[in-house]
Amino acid sequence: MINVTLLVGRLLFVALLYLFLFAIMKTGIGLVRGQRKKEKSWTIAVERGPKELRGVQIAVHGPVIVGRNPGADIVIGAGYVSGRHARFTLMGQNLFVEDLGSTNGTTVNGHRIFEPTALRDKDTVTIGDVVMRARFA
Repeated sequence: MINVTLLVGRLLFVALLYLFLFAIMKTGIGLVRGQRKKEKSWTIAVERGPKELRGVQIAVHGPVIVGRNPGADIVIGAGYVSGRHARFTLMGQNLFVEDLGSTNGTTVNGHRIFEPTALRDKDTVTIGDVVMRARFA
């Protein structure tokens, strides 16, 4: 009789242990999913420029190079754009743009920049006649 009671107790204990572990896993997965949904990220959208570039949108997860070289992330095939014209860089939750020594320069909201400049949501970056908008969403 004692053996049957011990067996039932052990089975009940194992069942409760599995339920507890299942509840912990479900809560942990829910927290991780919730954090990912709330995480915001930067995107760069081309608003004006050549037809083939208009509407292009790039999510910024690392450095994004803009220039005339085929190896650039955003290639602008125009003579007034340098091979490596500008770079967008993430630093924490902030997006910076810097001119990479181009001849014709880079502007943010109409002002020429000479050092890395922090962007705010909906700022415009102009390289020649190409206008890009930075968005934080």
